[in-house]
Amino acid sequence: MKTAAIIVAAGRGTRAGGELPKQWQLLNGKTIAAHAMQPFADHPDVGQIILVLHPDDRDTAVWSDTHPATIVTGGATRQESVLAGLRAVTEATHVLIHDAARPMVTSQIIDRVIVALGTHPGAAPAVAVTDTLWHGADAQVTGTQDRNGLHRAQTPQGFALGPLLAAHEKSDITATDDVSVARAAGLDVAIVAGDEDNIKITTPSDFARAEKLMRHEMDIRCGNGYDVHRFGPGDHVWLCGVKVPFDRSLQGHSDADVGMHAVTDAIYGALGMGDIGQHFPPTDPQWKGAASHIFLEHAVALATEQGYRISNIDCTLVCEFPKVGPHQPAMKSAMSQIMGLGADRISVKATTSERLGFTGRGEGIAALATATLVKP
Repeated sequence: MKTAAIIVAAGRGTRAGGELPKQWQLLNGKTIAAHAMQPFADHPDVGQIILVLHPDDRDTAVWSDTHPATIVTGGATRQESVLAGLRAVTEATHVLIHDAARPMVTSQIIDRVIVALGTHPGAAPAVAVTDTLWHGADAQVTGTQDRNGLHRAQTPQGFALGPLLAAHEKSDITATDDVSVARAAGLDVAIVAGDEDNIKITTPSDFARAEKLMRHEMDIRCGNGYDVHRFGPGDHVWLCGVKVPFDRSLQGHSDADVGMHAVTDAIYGALGMGDIGQHFPPTDPQWKGAASHIFLEHAVALATEQGYRISNIDCTLVCEFPKVGPHQPAMKSAMSQIMGLGADRISVKATTSERLGFTGRGEGIAALATATLVKP
């Protein structure tokens, strides 16, 4: 089974308030749509991701923090937007359709839908209704509704691609979800267990609820690193992965990249896993003159193995010289490639110590770094 995910983000979401449509508003530092896409981008069974945008959003940066995706322009209705997404699917036999306004979807929900698609043409998550249901008019209860067999629908809703595409192309009904379109075309849809936390952002109060749920579920760790290397003979220094021409070099057992060492130790610190010296002892001759990217790549790999995502890195170089400013873009780029982290999540900056201390006397360079790790 080859599976594609369609993230429907073409709505305007006016009930949620705010200057932007709800899917482009920030929730814990990322847009709601980016949160909604994350589990699909991380899922091993999802190949292609298709992001369906409103025409007004195609040329804006509102979706810049989302994951790499096939970008498609949506239509005037949700059904038209889904149909546009379905027509953009390539090399997939099945499709998962998810609302960009549901940022709390989990890999477990995705798993359940995909498993059910092995035996059904359609499958969708839902939560059984447990509250008493009333009919009402003029702010008064006018009757009750039997809740037996009633469910609250969620997404992602999954289907065999061919039958759902045909159903949408022939549909003449107004539907609020894809299960309605599928059932109108005679397709059976299995119900799998949803999750109470898989909420849809609709009103302003939903933002506070989602933030509370994320704080409860996320494991956020911070670590700091500090390193110092003295100057010695040479004609360059390595700083944050960049070879900077200079009339001296930094001395150390490895290539003495003081910035990269501080960042590496910050990651180890956040993990509670020691420092560079413990993982790469200076007494071991195999690390003599080693490139510091080896150490940083090791720290990043440990974070990944432990289930953490590096959210951001902040590194400060303390020195009177060489001048760091002209090399900052290259340093960010080098660190980005080594860590597999967006350059916008990496800060490299420099300051002097106002000619005080060993850095002020030009005897060496110090570096301080902070790393933030997140486990969903």
